Amino acid sequence: MNNKTIKIEIAGNHYGNMIYVPGGTFKMGSDHFDWSMPIHDVTVDDFYICEIQVTQELWMAVMGSNPSESKYGVGIGGKLPVNNVSWNDVVDVFLPELNRLTGLKFRLPTEAEWEFAARGGNESRGYKYSGSNKLDNVAWYWKNSDNGTNPLHSVHPVAAKLPNELGIYDMSGNVWEWCQDFFEPSYPSEHLVNPTGPSSGNQRVFRGGSWQNQPVNLRVGHRCANPPDYRAAFIGARVAI
Repeated sequence: MNNKTIKIEIAGNHYGNMIYVPGGTFKMGSDHFDWSMPIHDVTVDDFYICEIQVTQELWMAVMGSNPSESKYGVGIGGKLPVNNVSWNDVVDVFLPELNRLTGLKFRLPTEAEWEFAARGGNESRGYKYSGSNKLDNVAWYWKNSDNGTNPLHSVHPVAAKLPNELGIYDMSGNVWEWCQDFFEPSYPSEHLVNPTGPSSGNQRVFRGGSWQNQPVNLRVGHRCANPPDYRAAFIGARVAI
């Protein structure tokens, strides 16, 4: 894969840049959570991941409508991350249309790619959260997502906090992000190369934590899962190539 600039553009409008992530080997998982054990070695190849979460303006440009909820503390607006989208909505509906409009091959990141990027890839400094050990510097979460209106807590515009070591924003907090993989409640212990998760299952993984979560949920090793038709005000997506 060549390190070239890839932009998300539709009809002359720009919706984000793809960050080139050189491949490498890292320790995936965490000993803080049963679902994130055991910590194991994982190698991933080069890939691209978007510097920002899928925004409401990008979703509207692709789909012609905005699924994001305005209730339960969630804001509506172009630069806010899209939310209230299921894994099925993203993979079966949004991505095929995005690819048709751009001529590119966007997809969801695998869980391993997501965690490698969140940790800062080969530039990782070993932070607890994506980009810092000081959560308020890099993330919107329950403590700081008060927006001064009623309801008080909500998503915030993307890229309003500091990026991580790779220049990627909001990989901790704002909205959870769907990954490609089926969920299994523990990891294999052996060294894996480009893992894609189990071949089947009833749930899909999402990562990163959200505006309504406590700090523990925003650690780079934390993971959750829900059925692929699940929608919520705190789940969105980020695209990869």
